[in-house]
Amino acid sequence: MILIADSGSTKVAWRVLHSDGTIQAIQTIGINPFFVSEEDILKTLEESLKPGIRGNVEQVFFYGAGVAGNDKIEILTRCFHKAFPGCKVEANSDLLAAARCLCGAEEGIAAILGTGANTCFYDGEKIVDNVPACGYILGDEGGGAVLGKKLVSDYLKRMLPEDLSEAFEKHYKLGLLDIIEKVYRQPMPNRFLASFTMFLGDHQSHPYVREFLAKAFDEFFLRNIIHYDYKKYPVNIVGSVAFYFRNEVEASATRNGMTVGKIVRTPVEGLVAYHKNIIASEK
Repeated sequence: MILIADSGSTKVAWRVLHSDGTIQAIQTIGINPFFVSEEDILKTLEESLKPGIRGNVEQVFFYGAGVAGNDKIEILTRCFHKAFPGCKVEANSDLLAAARCLCGAEEGIAAILGTGANTCFYDGEKIVDNVPACGYILGDEGGGAVLGKKLVSDYLKRMLPEDLSEAFEKHYKLGLLDIIEKVYRQPMPNRFLASFTMFLGDHQSHPYVREFLAKAFDEFFLRNIIHYDYKKYPVNIVGSVAFYFRNEVEASATRNGMTVGKIVRTPVEGLVAYHKNIIASEK
C-alpha cells in the first residue's frame, strides 16, 4: 500500500493507494517541517492519519512546503518510520510535486502560482533548473501574497480608485494599525496578504484590477519563465491563483511570446496518476 501526501502549511491532502486499486482520500492539518516540530508531526500522523487508513503502509511519497535540506527530510523520515514501521519514505518539495503532476515522465516547464510562486525546468525525473522563488519579499512574482501585498500597499498609499477603496474599507474594516499588526507582528503574514486575492477576484472586471493583474503576471513570466526554453516548451502551472485567474495568466503569456499548457488547482490527483504509472511500468 502506498501513501501519497500533498502538504501545505494549512492542510495535507493524503491519498492511500491500495493493492486492489481503490484509493482513499484523507485530510489533516498541514505538516510543514520548517514551522512544525517533530513531536507535532508525529502526533498528526498517529492521531489524525493512521486511524483512517486500512491496512499496512509500505511506501510513503511526501511532497510539501518546507521540505528543503536534509535535516527536514530526516525529520519527516523519522516520523513516518515511527508511525509506519518498515515503510520506505521519499520526501520532496512542493515544486517537484508540481512538476510530476503537470509533466509526468516528460520534460517541461512547471510552475506554482498559489500563495507563493516558484518555477523549474524538469527533465522527466528531477528538477534540473530553478530560478529562485525568493519568497514574497524578494520574489514570488504573481503569487497570492505578492498580489495582496501590492493591493494593500496601494490602498494604504491612496492609490486605489475611490470606488475600489470604499469597497475595500467596507469589506475588510481594517485600519493601518490592524494591517501593520497582521503583517509585522503576527505569524504567517503571507497567508494574511494572500487572502486579499479574493477581493481582486470579486472586482476582476474593474479597469484598475485588470491592469494590476496584467502587470503582476507579466512580472511572473518576465522575471522567471524567460530564463527557460519557453519557445520550445509551454508553461504548465499548478495553484489556486493560476486556476482562478486563468484568463489573465494566459493573456500575459501570449503578450510575452509564451504559451500556457496545463493549469490545475492542486497537484494531488496528478501525483496519484504519476505514481500509478510508475508502478505499472515497474511490473
